[in-house]
Amino acid sequence: MKYLTLIFCLFFITCGKSQDVKTITSTELKQLLSKEKIQLLDVRTPEEVSEGFIKSAKFANLFDANFYQKASAQLDKSKPVYVYCRTSNRSSAAAAILKEKGFNVYFLEGGYTQWKSKN
Repeated sequence: MKYLTLIFCLFFITCGKSQDVKTITSTELKQLLSKEKIQLLDVRTPEEVSEGFIKSAKFANLFDANFYQKASAQLDKSKPVYVYCRTSNRSSAAAAILKEKGFNVYFLEGGYTQWKSKN
């Protein structure tokens, strides 16, 4: 019930705002990662992360009550942030939250599932 309430709240907080957040494809992300060090944020649960993640990612579980504090403590607001989850539903919500707080955010289309199938 706790997660359902959080998801419901996130839907209303981010409804309409995620349209302002830019997306990035797995191919584009792979090219970026090969060229430079970027801020990559995985917003999945620890259980999901234990099944695999993109190298160099930082972690902040979107379902944590203090998600924003954990995420922002690891990020530089002056640089773009690339966010992903399993399929891009949570990452679009996380991206909208970060964007509202002044971050320049992109989220990975298709999430880790798409990344894993292409890499």
